[in-house]
Amino acid sequence: MKVLVVYYSMYGHVYQLAKSIAAGAASIEGANVEIRRVPETLPREVLEKMGALKTLEAQKDVPVCTVSELESADAIIFGTPTRFGNMCGQMRQFLDATGGLWARGALVGKVGSVFTSSGTQHGGQESTILSFHITLLHQGMVVAGLPYAFQGQTRIDEVTGGSPYGAYTIAGPDGSRKPTENELAGARFQGEYIARLAKKLAG
Repeated sequence: MKVLVVYYSMYGHVYQLAKSIAAGAASIEGANVEIRRVPETLPREVLEKMGALKTLEAQKDVPVCTVSELESADAIIFGTPTRFGNMCGQMRQFLDATGGLWARGALVGKVGSVFTSSGTQHGGQESTILSFHITLLHQGMVVAGLPYAFQGQTRIDEVTGGSPYGAYTIAGPDGSRKPTENELAGARFQGEYIARLAKKLAG
């Protein structure tokens, strides 16, 4: 049973969540978990001006995902930063290349899930995840989120990410805030939950 974690992370926040998602999925017996990043679309000089080269360099050992890899997975958990309440352009471009899979129904019945990161506490995390679900539904995937069985998302003693739609973190306006233990725990829970669902569906 294969779980694929496919993400884009310019400043490393989504990457940290992706690793926790993968750890949670890997805790389920029989789960083969792989992490992939989507191709970069911005030129190096632009990324340098954005101060993103260091964090992107830290991800260089993560293989770049190909569209064909999606077909072999039983579950795919997508991670994207929030861009004006929607997924980032890099992820959108990658998904726009999956028309061939759609035409063959290659992703029908696979479990799909989403996690994200935003700069502010109310930066469009939920709209990003929910609008991402539209693509998964068009592909015929079985969409799942982060159930309230993970009670960390009901905490009010701290500012924290996480919703029934999926795990998320808040990077802060300058990107200096790192995922908290509670946010990472939510990501691990989501990974485990999705792997359990995929295992049941794989039969």
